[in-house]
Amino acid sequence: MSLINKMLQDLDARGSQSGTGMQSEIKPVLVAEPRLPVRQIATAAVLIVFALAMGAWFWLKKPAGPRALTMDAPAANAPTATPPPSVPVPGVAVPATVTNKGVVPDGPKQAPSAPVAVAPVQPEPAGAATVTAPRAPASNAPAKAANKVASKVAPAASTAHNAPAGSTAPTGGRQMTSEQRAERSYREAMTMLDEGRASAAMDVLSQTLVLNPRHEGARQSLVSLLVESGRKAEAMQQLEQGLAADAGQPALAMLLARMQIDAGQSGVATLLRSLPAAAGNGDYHAFLAGALQREQRHPEAIDQYALALRTNPEHGVWLMGMGISLEAEQRNGEAVQAFQRAKASRTLTAPLQEFVDRKLQKLGR
Repeated sequence: MSLINKMLQDLDARGSQSGTGMQSEIKPVLVAEPRLPVRQIATAAVLIVFALAMGAWFWLKKPAGPRALTMDAPAANAPTATPPPSVPVPGVAVPATVTNKGVVPDGPKQAPSAPVAVAPVQPEPAGAATVTAPRAPASNAPAKAANKVASKVAPAASTAHNAPAGSTAPTGGRQMTSEQRAERSYREAMTMLDEGRASAAMDVLSQTLVLNPRHEGARQSLVSLLVESGRKAEAMQQLEQGLAADAGQPALAMLLARMQIDAGQSGVATLLRSLPAAAGNGDYHAFLAGALQREQRHPEAIDQYALALRTNPEHGVWLMGMGISLEAEQRNGEAVQAFQRAKASRTLTAPLQEFVDRKLQKLGR
């Protein structure tokens, strides 16, 4: 233990000696005071360098203005050459104002907007790379903007050019077809009829048929008005024109045949022409059977009455007509059955009922 304590004491003694030695060495360092002027000199040097840098910056910035004007001249003229001829003058202002700042002027003049885009990049030859960098997009921007303007203007111009002057668009800008215009004209005519303006309605109905010759409702209405006004010849002409355009209109054929029969004509040819379109129409078959019966074409009349009775087996008038043609063909047994069924239907008027009774008495039934 004593040895260890001695070693500790020796170490303590050495530590105290080293401390005194360091103090003696520090003293000459503290005496060397010329370091303070060095800091002041360094600070002054920094200020001088900063002042020189500021002076150089102002000196470089001064000539930038005139050089910007010299380089802006081609840039200002460039947009006028890039847009296509079809683009209007106001549209040219859009490419000229496409700059780094994105400023868009109100008018078409390009001189004020071009210097704004080029002025920031005007250093000495050492900074030439900075000048070319913004000029490349500046040259492409007018072309792209002009293309956008042209793409927007061209469809509008083509649409305005292709739009018909007299076209009518009900909704969504779509042009009405002749059938749609005819339907609208027909409704206008019906409104006029409700207001008691028959003469004006007839004119509108005539225009409707010009737009759509197959408009059955318009032709029937016009024929009815012509008949009421005593213009039957014009009415028949309208019916013939309608059937010439489309023979598949049974209602028009029946109306024309009725007028022909009333005028002393046959009417059978008119009915036979539209017969294919009247298949299964009981009224049409019975009407044709009556026309055939008046011409004493009883076999054909019997066939047409049979077709009519398929749609309504208990129709008293049709059964009576069937009996008449059967009697004319000497088919008395079948005629009696037809007359009996007609009487049993209880749908005959008093005069027709008396006629059937006389027929039954004549045939011995």
